[in-house]
Amino acid sequence: MHECALMQDLMREIEDVARADNALRVTRIEVRLGALSHFTPEHFREHFVDASQGTLAEGATVAARLATSLDDPNATGVVLESIEVELPEEVGG
Repeated sequence: MHECALMQDLMREIEDVARADNALRVTRIEVRLGALSHFTPEHFREHFVDASQGTLAEGATVAARLATSLDDPNATGVVLESIEVELPEEVGG
């Protein structure tokens, strides 16, 4: 259940950022997986595919790296390091 809670929190954060930018969709995210998060990059990507279905992040590319420090305050979590979005083209002349 820990993984599900982490994914829900992350998806909420991604959606909030995308909506604040008036994004059409999220094209790429970069995350840091805590050493104690119970994720490998591959495992995280599988969870992301499921969690992002029906959201602005569906189909986004995922760059995930596993941190090694057990002393990191985020060792049990997932940190969103960057997000790339597709914005509506500006209308004008």
